[in-house]
Amino acid sequence: MANQRMTQTQLVRSLAEGCEVNNKTARAFLDGLSSLAIAEVKKNGVFVLPGIGRLVRVDRKARIGRNPATGESIKIPAKKVVKFRVAKAAKDSIVPPKKK
Repeated sequence: MANQRMTQTQLVRSLAEGCEVNNKTARAFLDGLSSLAIAEVKKNGVFVLPGIGRLVRVDRKARIGRNPATGESIKIPAKKVVKFRVAKAAKDSIVPPKKK
């Protein structure tokens, strides 16, 4: 069978069972967490989920790129992007480091 990703409904159910609350409360928590994360990244440029990782706003500089169809040089403007950086503890528990 192909890789199955967890759906939002499955996540809410699992969270509700783990915290012993109803699905409505778990969904409200998840919605509140995402709203808080967005607000914090807008305000401070970073939101940390301890043990999991952090959302970080990064400023990209303007640069010269190439149009792949024509090969023509184009100017790519500066912009802000959001990246997720995985915490070392989470990364090491999912993919253990190689032994030397």
